[in-house]
Amino acid sequence: MQQAWQNLVRELTHHHEAEDQLVWPFLLSRGLDAELMGAMEGEHAAMKNALAEAGRAIDGVVAEPTASRARAAADTVSRSSVVINDHLEHEESDVEPLVAQFEDDPEWKAVSKKLRPAALADAGSALAWMQDGAGERELTSLRATIPGPVVTVMARVFGRRYAREVAPTWR
Repeated sequence: MQQAWQNLVRELTHHHEAEDQLVWPFLLSRGLDAELMGAMEGEHAAMKNALAEAGRAIDGVVAEPTASRARAAADTVSRSSVVINDHLEHEESDVEPLVAQFEDDPEWKAVSKKLRPAALADAGSALAWMQDGAGERELTSLRATIPGPVVTVMARVFGRRYAREVAPTWR
């Protein structure tokens, strides 16, 4: 369980730190809504705190596996889930359409290259994670960005550790 949680935290943290460092400045340079970008940064901070709180609760259960600690950890994880999902829905509805209008912009293409994981193992793990439990809409969107055969090979070859050590926890 801890390993799966740590993977989730790592993926979410990488994604949102990259947005704070690269995506928001790009959008602001294009004159887009500074208030929205500020709200996104605030949501990222809230999400980071929620993830840390949930991580401490999970670690507490591992250290002292009692029913009361497990219930408390489940409640903490549930509250964290609300914070994370609310942010993801906000980002999907309000930010993704803004980013989409720049998909052919050479500067955006340079930014998007910087968003990619540097190591093949990290890329494979991220792609395996993104597909795990994804619906048809999400998979179609992923394959519209990265060719399907590339996604498949990267996830199966370089995402083997995820498939072996993390994915079973979520099933």
